[in-house]
Amino acid sequence: MKNNQTVVLVCFLILMVIYGFQTKEPWTADQLVSPYDLNEQMAVQKDSLPLLLSVGPAAVIKGSVDIGPGQEEANIDKLIKRVEKLDKGQAIIIYCGCCPLQKCPNVRPAFKALNDHGFQNHKLLAILNNIKTDWIDKGYPVNPQD
Repeated sequence: MKNNQTVVLVCFLILMVIYGFQTKEPWTADQLVSPYDLNEQMAVQKDSLPLLLSVGPAAVIKGSVDIGPGQEEANIDKLIKRVEKLDKGQAIIIYCGCCPLQKCPNVRPAFKALNDHGFQNHKLLAILNNIKTDWIDKGYPVNPQD
């Protein structure tokens, strides 16, 4: 009997540790857009594209606006200032591309800020490697270099 209680307790503790290490992302799976899908959308819907905002080191994707790294509070303020007068249903896609999405320090604060300000149609570009590998090297459209 005591052995069974110990096994149950150990299993419970393992589950609690696993649960504790899981991070809750501020986006849902439905709010992720693949680079391929965004490129296809850009080719088809030239006149009705979402607002593309770079919350990373540079606005690489054609038509995107540079906000600056989302890990900096001043840039989150810049993001909010850029979108505050928009309709809360406005289509917005944010991206960074400095590193893989799971490690990116810039997208979480930016996405959370859009959540906190009531936006309902914002998405995140799911960059699995970096902007060079997942966008530029695929020949997808880029902003002209200065």
